[in-house]
Amino acid sequence: MKTNAILVVPVLLAVSLGARSETPAATATAAAVASATTTAATTAAADATTISIREFMFAPTAMTVPVGTTVHWKNLDGEPHTVRSVDATFASNALDQNDSFAFKFDKPGTYRYVCSIHPQMVGTIVVKAAN
Repeated sequence: MKTNAILVVPVLLAVSLGARSETPAATATAAAVASATTTAATTAAADATTISIREFMFAPTAMTVPVGTTVHWKNLDGEPHTVRSVDATFASNALDQNDSFAFKFDKPGTYRYVCSIHPQMVGTIVVKAAN
């Protein structure tokens, strides 16, 4: 593990300083670092738009997203839950443990939702227009 860390730091430094390396190992390492960075950014973006359902709660209970964002809900409880907007814009089927539901928000507005099986479970998505 230490060997990898020693190789990655100089390559990152060289890349950030605009240096070019002609060795295949350095090029492969730089490509791996770039790929890992892109994957991490994609994962972070997905995590930022995922709402967990656990302990009979939506977490987070409120989220603000730009128009065009797809929000994902994932049921982590052992009990089934649903995700249904109060205004009937979207509705999931019953989600068993580890099941997911996604909805793309194409219009600005405030969307309140509830679990129809457990109505004490509520949440809100605020969708903002692009500037």
